[in-house]
Amino acid sequence: MADPSSYRPKPGQIPDSPGVYRFRDEHRRVIYVGKAKSLRQRLANYFQDLAGLHPRTRTMVTTAASVEWTVVSTEVEALQLEYSWIKEYDPRFNVKYRDDKSYPYLAVTMNEEFPRVQVMRGHKKKGVRYFGPYAHAWAIRDTVDLLLRVFPVRTCSAGVFKNASRTGRPCLLGYIGKCSAPCVGRISADDHGELADEFCDFMAGRTGTHLRRLEKQMTEAAEEMEYERAARLRDDIEALKKAMEKNAVVLADATDADLIAVAEDELEAAVQIFHVRGGRVRGQRGWVTDKVEEITTGALVEHALQQLYGEETGDAVPKEVLVPALPDPVEPVQEWLTVRRGSGVSLRIPQRGDKRALMETVERNAQQALVLHKTRRASDLTTRSRALEEIAEALDLDSAPLRIECYDISHLQGEDVVASMVVFEDGLARKSEYRRFQIKGFEGQDDVRSMHEVITRRFRRYLTEKERTGEWTDAGSALPDGDGPGEETAEDTATDGAILANGKEVPLATGLKDDEGRPKRFAYPPQLVVVDGGRPQVAAARRALDELGIDDIAVCGLAKRLEEVWLPHDDDPVVLPRTSEGLYLLQRVRDEAHRFAITYQRTKRAKRLRSGPLDDVPGLGETRKQALIKHFGSVRKLRAATLDQIREVPGIGRKTAETIAAALAQAAPPAPAVNTATGEIIEDEEPGTTAGSPGDPVTAGAPEERRGQET
Repeated sequence: MADPSSYRPKPGQIPDSPGVYRFRDEHRRVIYVGKAKSLRQRLANYFQDLAGLHPRTRTMVTTAASVEWTVVSTEVEALQLEYSWIKEYDPRFNVKYRDDKSYPYLAVTMNEEFPRVQVMRGHKKKGVRYFGPYAHAWAIRDTVDLLLRVFPVRTCSAGVFKNASRTGRPCLLGYIGKCSAPCVGRISADDHGELADEFCDFMAGRTGTHLRRLEKQMTEAAEEMEYERAARLRDDIEALKKAMEKNAVVLADATDADLIAVAEDELEAAVQIFHVRGGRVRGQRGWVTDKVEEITTGALVEHALQQLYGEETGDAVPKEVLVPALPDPVEPVQEWLTVRRGSGVSLRIPQRGDKRALMETVERNAQQALVLHKTRRASDLTTRSRALEEIAEALDLDSAPLRIECYDISHLQGEDVVASMVVFEDGLARKSEYRRFQIKGFEGQDDVRSMHEVITRRFRRYLTEKERTGEWTDAGSALPDGDGPGEETAEDTATDGAILANGKEVPLATGLKDDEGRPKRFAYPPQLVVVDGGRPQVAAARRALDELGIDDIAVCGLAKRLEEVWLPHDDDPVVLPRTSEGLYLLQRVRDEAHRFAITYQRTKRAKRLRSGPLDDVPGLGETRKQALIKHFGSVRKLRAATLDQIREVPGIGRKTAETIAAALAQAAPPAPAVNTATGEIIEDEEPGTTAGSPGDPVTAGAPEERRGQET
């Protein structure tokens, strides 16, 4: 491992101008390429105290043995040179989108005497019309098969074409009417060229002309009682409409645009691109990358733009590129795109309307791509086993943690404090045992105190039930009994009739069910408790277990920023390798707990907003309501604010502020929810699998049944 001070340039050597720099290792291989508006300022960041560097950056500078740079005149030149060097050297520490395949395009070879429709990959050729890219080649072939009955353009290879010309016999498509057979002279070169032009027009979105022409011909054939011809034209129209359904209009005004969305976590990022041409989605593609350095969303977008358009020119670069975050600075990137296209390119973040709605769809695809990528790794039994073994070794556990529970706290500026509990068994999520908690004993941004309360409540119930039912054991099982709800509610019961013990389904013991035969809440203790946070949260969880006298459950925390694993009573964290399957599993568990907690918190906040007095304020939309709540934190604080304080919220003028203040003054504060049977305020735990939670499974039993049992 090299010492960065051994190759640090002397003061004054690095110019204060735009440029591109390269880090090389001891074998002179380029391991990182970057650009900078000021080389002096940028490179100085790499030679600070190693403890202050991101772990990926720290690994890079200690692997490197030298650094060199090239000065350029503008930031646009720096962007182009950075892209060229990344393509040339393939540095190991740069962001690499694992785009291991070239995406297929529907191509029409207009540069040939008899244009051919085909699937093409790789570099684009001059004189060829391209449509796409598509995610799969079969999607292109399905579309072409529908269109050939209307536009019977040649699709055969040069060899097949020459052989048919020599023998005077067309191929099968020529016999069944899906090729005009120019190889045997059934159509002239000019007429076949016009047919190819019509095919390209239809693919470019100019569909109305062809449909109207065919409908007119069908009507004329019917009037002339040429019913067979009319039937064929009818089938042609249906084929065109079916092809159009595969590419529905998503943007008006025949817009040409690319939409880029990014889903990321601390270790990886997924990029999804939708290609819209003529207002229709013509193709989709996506990448997944390891984040080998500390990088912003804007920087990820910049790398994606380089990979997308680094070798494209002309119309291949659309007029509009919509992104989730802008590179910093954005001007050089926009100028570079303009140079690639040859005319102006708009690079911006969509704010409203159809483009914003489509961007949300692309973002969902990016999220699903990242989840799918993680799931594929997690679904492999060997990988899961290795992950559990690595966790046990890193945390010095006696055995692999077959059951892991993870807890996370979520709130909005101290309001609506909630917590989540997610369960993983044998490395897979067990959603039927997820639980959610409301924390109402106090308000404020005190995650440590909240974590202590949640752990105490969960394991106090475990101990209570353990005393009531006695110890449940199973030879070889690492999942003993234990659950004890203070008050029984149908919502807090589990829904499974079996548990996983050493990877096998084992029926629940009778002692683990209540008087009505339902499985108990919190029935099984985990071997490992993971908390979302660092040393303070871990200490709070350990203290809660110690206070309850539980010493056989391990505790650790996963800190978001550097993915460090914290253990109780340890001054330094456990740092797992970035490629560790154990770290990957811990991260999945933590991310799932965070997702589950924030979903519940947002649901509670949305219910409070929907039932709040702001709904009755005329002319106040959702955006401004959200801005008011975000600014003040709650309706209670908003009610106490002055007119001048309300006007500080963006988009709120004096008249609107007066209307809001008057509406809040007339509305009474909402009363707490009360159990109609007992008269008690409802603030107990809620299960993690209730109907109405987006993306989560539904608890067994109809909502009416659950409400009946509760009351």
